[in-house]
Order: sequence, then C-alpha cells, then structure tokens
Amino acid sequence: MSEVMLQQTPVVRVLPVWREWMERWPRAADLAAESPGEAVRAWGRLGYPRRALRLHAAATVIATEHDGELPDSEDGLLALPGVGGYTAAAVAAFAFGRRASVVDTNIRRVHARLVSGDALPAPALTAAERRLAEALLPDDDATSVRWNAGVMELGALICTARSPKCSMCPVADECAWRAAGEPPPSYVPKGQAWHGTDRQVRGAIMAVLRGASRPVPRVVLDGLATAEPVTAEPVTALTEGSATSPELARLHALAPAPEQLERCIAGLLADGLAVELTGGLALPH
Repeated sequence: MSEVMLQQTPVVRVLPVWREWMERWPRAADLAAESPGEAVRAWGRLGYPRRALRLHAAATVIATEHDGELPDSEDGLLALPGVGGYTAAAVAAFAFGRRASVVDTNIRRVHARLVSGDALPAPALTAAERRLAEALLPDDDATSVRWNAGVMELGALICTARSPKCSMCPVADECAWRAAGEPPPSYVPKGQAWHGTDRQVRGAIMAVLRGASRPVPRVVLDGLATAEPVTAEPVTALTEGSATSPELARLHALAPAPEQLERCIAGLLADGLAVELTGGLALPH
C-alpha cells in the first residue's frame, strides 16, 4: 500500500492517508469488502486516483485468490492488478527479503553518476539502465536488500539531483562523474504543468464527487444551474447537512472551457473513476 501511494507523491503527503487506510483496512479482505468508489473517496487529494482503484483491485485478488496473503515473490506480485516492475521489486526486496533489482529515481541517479559519468539518468528508464542495475546487484538475498536500501538512501540524501553533497559521499573517489569534471546534464528536467491543465480540472471534478452524497448532474459541474429546483438544489446541497459545496466552488473558479470539462469527464468515466447514473455522475460502486 505504501509503495503504491508513494509513486510520484512525497512522504509528507502520503503518511496521514496511509495511516488512515491501515487503520480502516488492515487486511486486504477489509479493503476488498468496500466499493471501489469508497477507496477513491478515501484517497482524498493524493493525486493520480487511479492508484486507489488499482489497490482495491489488487486487494480483491489477494482476498479471493491468495487467501488474504500478499504474494511474496516478484513474479507473484507482478501478477496483481496495477502492480508494475518497480513496485513488485521493491515489495519483494523490502517486505520479503528477496533478491530483486529495485530501480527508482534515486538509484538511477547514483548509477548514472557513479558508473556512467552522467550528471542525470535518461529522462525515461532504459534497458541499459536495467542491465546495469542487475549487474551491480549482489548475488545473495540479504546483501542485495541492503544494497538496494543503501543506494536508494545515498541518492535521496547525498547524491541529490541539485547540490549533491559530494564531500560526504562514501564513494566519491570512485565516481565517474566527478572524475570527468562534473559535466552538466544533457537536458534540463522540467516539472509537470498544473494550473489550467486537464489534470487540475479532473482533480477538481473528483473532489466534487468525493464530497457529494448523491449523483452530481453535469449541469451542476458546468456551473450553469438555474434557480429552478431541479437544477439548483444539488448546487447548494451536494452533501447531507451542508448548505454549500466548497469543492464545487473551486471547480467553478477554474472556469474550464466546456470542451475541456467534457474531455475531463469522459476521461474519468473511461478510467473507471466515475460512473454516470440517472441523476448524474458519482464515484464507482
């Protein structure tokens, strides 16, 4: 659960949500017994909410096909819905002590500098990087687990993307990047845009659906509701006992163009993050 939540999301944001999930659903069967929509609702504002659907799907398989026990091999983990190569390797190594090549951003950066002499790894993981990681991994299980954890921490704390602390690095004398004179990166990493993007609008729509206790008509999401009771009522009472919906106000403040709003709604429906009912849009059941 923590590995999935930590994908593209910092620990400080994940920790409170992870604790809530673990208290509410300590076993896979507990999560599987809930609806997918409840998992999405509990996901809150972590972002990339399809991860919540994947966790729910994986919990269902674990509960129904593995007697509630998480598979302890890399291949077994890979067979679970939504579990990719990195997550399977990380869980196999750190939860079960298996020899598995864990390759995250920090490990890739250490390998790029220490072995390849590059300031940064390639923008996307390459087959050559996978081969290098596997070649460097110690043969026995226990040492390989410590290696993965050590290189990951080295990248996170010392060999950072910006302002690496080379004077504190235990392998500075072996570093090919330093030996080459610390050449600059061949590209400039760019952060993902947010304001005005479909991702922002999708997130705002999801916030409305999470906060609603009933289906939300499309006209309400459009911000075009009139004073007629059939359309105005959901605007002011999306949740029981609430006179206003701050989530809806935030969506309207973005003022997405009609075509963008429709595109985002269509995407949420296609991804299974929302369903269309007679009364409007809702979280999946």
